[in-house]
Amino acid sequence: MTGRSADPRVVRYDEKRVERYLRSGAWSDVPTAERFHQAAVRHGDRTAVVDQHGSITYAELDLRTDQVAAALVEGGLAPGDPVLFQLGNSIATVVAWYAVLKAGAVPVATLAGHRSHEIGHVARQVGAVGHLVDATPGAKFDLVAFAREQAELTPSLRYLWTVHGAERDATRRLEDLGTGIDPATARRVVEGVQAGLDPRDIAVFQLSGGTTGSPKIIPRLHGEYWNNGLAWGLALGRTESTVAAHAAPLLHNAGVSCGLHATHALGGCLVLPPPVKDVALALMAAHQVDDTLFGHGMFGWILSEEYEAAAAHLRTVVLAGAKVPPEVFARVESFGARAAQTFGMGEGLFTLTPLTAPRELRATTVGPPLTADDEFRVLDPGSERELPDGEIGELACRGWYTIPGYFDAPEHNSRAFTSDGFYRTGDLAAVTVTADGSRYLSIEGRIKDIVNRGGEKINAEELEQLLHRHDAVLEAAVVAMPDPVLGERVCAYVVTTGAPLDVPALRRHLESLGVAKYKWPERVEVVGGLPRTQVGKVDKRALRDDIGAKLSAGTLSSR
Repeated sequence: MTGRSADPRVVRYDEKRVERYLRSGAWSDVPTAERFHQAAVRHGDRTAVVDQHGSITYAELDLRTDQVAAALVEGGLAPGDPVLFQLGNSIATVVAWYAVLKAGAVPVATLAGHRSHEIGHVARQVGAVGHLVDATPGAKFDLVAFAREQAELTPSLRYLWTVHGAERDATRRLEDLGTGIDPATARRVVEGVQAGLDPRDIAVFQLSGGTTGSPKIIPRLHGEYWNNGLAWGLALGRTESTVAAHAAPLLHNAGVSCGLHATHALGGCLVLPPPVKDVALALMAAHQVDDTLFGHGMFGWILSEEYEAAAAHLRTVVLAGAKVPPEVFARVESFGARAAQTFGMGEGLFTLTPLTAPRELRATTVGPPLTADDEFRVLDPGSERELPDGEIGELACRGWYTIPGYFDAPEHNSRAFTSDGFYRTGDLAAVTVTADGSRYLSIEGRIKDIVNRGGEKINAEELEQLLHRHDAVLEAAVVAMPDPVLGERVCAYVVTTGAPLDVPALRRHLESLGVAKYKWPERVEVVGGLPRTQVGKVDKRALRDDIGAKLSAGTLSSR
């Protein structure tokens, strides 16, 4: 084992399981970037990626990422070095992704909206050495200046690279790296690096939704990560003729596994729109997209007038992130596409309703696990007792692409995994057994206290702790507020010292702490005290019922 695979902060898969996965083909001994290279050799002249500004073929993408990787290696980037990614949906992001992997380094999939509170924690924990940011002129937030600030605060950060920056900018532009390197020389450099990687080495760091304080680090390995995407693509029937779109953030695990890797593993074309309804749907229509995934924050897109043009060529639409309203499911079907549902997480497990399943199952469940080697149980919450099918309990899972532990988190791992290595998802689920004996999951809620704002998971406890740092806040409780567009928004109930407090005041406070904007409360309820359960805990259910009733009654004032 090499690099991060020997790092004591990494929880290793049981070696007998690894050997079994390698023998069965569930895992591969070919590193992730080389898997892309193999696909590029097979599909060279076909279009690999389209964004709103252009396109690139497999051969062009393979060559360019070889050159950038070689330049990164020459510049001192070493195998196993973590690199923070703060990039949007574009061809440049895909170039950066494969180039860093080809250099043997480890992409750290942060979000463009993360700020110092999140980035600082992640950078320090993984020991990030590089930071890749979008430098598009005129952006609302200056990520280049932000990255320079983070480098001052984090001693390990010594490289800053940009995409989309102006040529006159004093930054190391990805667009300039390696342009003069001979293609054969670049390929030799990449092959030399890749030969030193092991299937047990970390390929990518994904981030958890931050369900217990700061985001947890999810190490995804070379042995399993590309094959996870391949399994998704095969389940949906993708081929080299597929034109798939992914409008949610690409660097989420779903973006990489279900969008990028699942498409490229089979030679298809990936269309990458920005997460803006009109632009995304127009781009999908223009490129005759036939396969896409919509998170619940995009369900409103399906009900819009603009959806009709985009739906003209859709064959498959996968819906994710929340219970699917019947009108959304029916709207997808009305244009002839096959609708399916999925449930998944950066930690591993995906479920997917088979396209061949009866409509009732596709409309009401998230299906069985993606592959036969995925294991799951529904447990009595707080115990390891498995519940009978049909009863609601906590979903736990284990498998060839589900992590055996978070990175550098032994205390949390002791709570997050069962004694025999099943990951406790914190989601409530029930099992429906079909006539042929198949077991389909339905997601019935969650144990973990999070707000799911358009697919972005916001940890209530983390945000409450940050709100408590405001001088006027005595107590704070954060709950999900229903929203027709994003699914949920953040509502903060606060008990104050008597000083006036409103949404702008709390937002200024959180901005001063460097907290990502998507976490900021969008509703503040100032109350004399927080409701309590019989054991003295804050009664979050009562608060959710309160804000829900006020929304239904239309009695909310603007604050």
